[in-house]
Amino acid sequence: MTSVYDFSAKTIDGDEQKLSAYKGKTLLVVNVASKCGFTPQYTGLEALYEKFKDKGLVVLGFPCDQFGHQEPGDENEIRNFCSLNYDVKFPLFAKIEVNGANAHPLYKYLKSQARGLLGSESIKWNFTKFLIDKDGKVMTRYAPVDTPEKIEKDVAAAL
Repeated sequence: MTSVYDFSAKTIDGDEQKLSAYKGKTLLVVNVASKCGFTPQYTGLEALYEKFKDKGLVVLGFPCDQFGHQEPGDENEIRNFCSLNYDVKFPLFAKIEVNGANAHPLYKYLKSQARGLLGSESIKWNFTKFLIDKDGKVMTRYAPVDTPEKIEKDVAAAL
């Protein structure tokens, strides 16, 4: 695997989505959760998406329940939560695992391309973000505390 375009994932509606559909776009890939202290970042993620989608940004949200059981709902509950509470319009995917033996292949790749704190591959918590360039290459990993507002300049520069 040489880029994120080599992967596919199930959408929140259950359809298989090839990430090659996003070729030529700048991607911000985020593991999200509905009951986390960082959940209000949905507001900033949606704002980034709305501000830059016409310039080629796509935010991809991957719900994950591996951190404190903070994404307990099924896909329908997650979709409704995101729509009703944050008016999320960027693409959401089916719930996945990001760490361990059952980690989604996309996340195995992302972690190998951009390590975290002290060189660790593991995702530490919800709302870890990966910025992907237009060629499908991982540019940067951001910690959960790095808000969408804080990384906006990097996103704009990648466009």
